Amino acid sequence: MAMASISTSSLTAWANPSVASHSPRVEQAPKDSAVNKDTASTDASSTSEENSSETAGPKRADGTPMAPEEIQQLEQLKQTDREVRQHEMAHQVAGGAYTGGASYDYEVGPDGKRYAVAGEVPIDYGPVPNDPQATIEKMQTVIAAAMAPADPSPKDHQVAAQARQYLLEAKLDAAMQRSEMEQARSAGATEVKDDEAAPDSESPATNSSTAMASATPDASAEQQAA
Repeated sequence: MAMASISTSSLTAWANPSVASHSPRVEQAPKDSAVNKDTASTDASSTSEENSSETAGPKRADGTPMAPEEIQQLEQLKQTDREVRQHEMAHQVAGGAYTGGASYDYEVGPDGKRYAVAGEVPIDYGPVPNDPQATIEKMQTVIAAAMAPADPSPKDHQVAAQARQYLLEAKLDAAMQRSEMEQARSAGATEVKDDEAAPDSESPATNSSTAMASATPDASAEQQAA
C-alpha cells in the first residue's frame, strides 16, 4: 500500500482543481518580483556608492572632480602652507615685541583657494643707542627669533649674524663702561683719603708758627734788658 506525503498546497489542489491550476503562477509572481526588486536595489546601491565616491573627492573651483595630478598638487600646496605659517609663527613667538605681523605670498590651488607658499616677519635688530646692556638683551632676543624655525632661511642666518656683531660690540662697550666706572670710583676713594690726611700734615707748621710767635716776645725782652 503506497503512501505519499502531502502538504497544504496539495490538499488545496485536490479540493479545488481550478484553483490548483492557477496557484503555481500566482505564488511564483511575488517571488520573481522580489528578486527583481532586490536586483534593482543592489544596482541602485552600487550606483549610489560610485556617485558618492566621486563626489567625496576634491573638486575644482567649478565643482568638477580633480585629476590625480591635481590632487597631488593640492596636497603639496596644503603642506607648504602649513610649513610656511609655522615658520613665521616661530619668528613671532620668539621675537616678541621686536617682531611685526607676518605677510605671505599666495598661490591659487586647483580648488580655487589661496595657499601660502612664502612669507616674512619684520624684526627690529638695531642696537639701542647709548645703552650697551639694553642692546645685549635685545640682540639675544633677536638671535633667538631669527633661528627659531626648524629650517632657518638664508635671510634668517643673515639677521642672526648681524645681531651677533651688534651683541659683541655692545659687550665691549659695556666692559669699557664698567672699567671707567671702577677707575672713577678708585680715584674718588683716593681723593677722600688725601682729604682726610691733609689736617695732620698742617699741624706741625701750625705748632712751629706758634713756637716762633711765642719766642718773639722773649727776644724783645732780651733786647730791652740789654
